[in-house]
Amino acid sequence: MADGDERQVARRPDQVDADVASWPTGRLLSVAARVVEKRFTDFLTGRGLTHAGLIALHHLADGPRSQRQLAQLCRVTDQTMSRTIDHLTRSGHVERHPDPRDRRRTSVRITQPGRRALTAARRAERESDLLLGAVDDYDHFRRQLITLIAAATPAEG
Repeated sequence: MADGDERQVARRPDQVDADVASWPTGRLLSVAARVVEKRFTDFLTGRGLTHAGLIALHHLADGPRSQRQLAQLCRVTDQTMSRTIDHLTRSGHVERHPDPRDRRRTSVRITQPGRRALTAARRAERESDLLLGAVDDYDHFRRQLITLIAAATPAEG
């Protein structure tokens, strides 16, 4: 078979489905993660966001937090959070203010554009065919992923 013929066969949906169905589960998870990650990255980039920025917005949705609190919640270093907040500030998703209780600290607050971006990302993840809209039961799927991650993560000792 010539190269062009192989590409034609690989593009037939029934052949692709049959091939993918034969893969081990670990490979399915790996490929699914890469495909969703790429699509979500493209979606976020179009809205001036990154994955790290989205997680920060999630933690700011309930109210302002210090930069250090955000870093802890997002499980990153203070320096990494500083860069993330810089990006979010430039894109208009958050604002920094001196903490009124302690002027040495910085308080970070989500803006209305940040709230809209967070809402759009949550909706796209849940409903859009671009991301996980193809999953029949999104909440069940999330619970299964969380269970899998928890079971596969070694306990800290």
